[in-house]
Amino acid sequence: MFGIGTQELLVILIIALFIFGAKKLPEIGKGLGKSIREFKSSLSGEDEKEDPARPKEIDKGKEKDS
Repeated sequence: MFGIGTQELLVILIIALFIFGAKKLPEIGKGLGKSIREFKSSLSGEDEKEDPARPKEIDKGKEKDS
């Protein structure tokens, strides 16, 4: 579509390294990946909704006796 090859991507990555620094790039990548995952899950409808057919589980170990 855009015709971006390997050399162009390498130049873009080097420029990003100069702008953001080596320590900041992994944090930016992690945030971008998390955003993309959340976007994909919202599009596919994989929200963490409760299943109405399955009753809620109650942890009896945490209940206090009166």
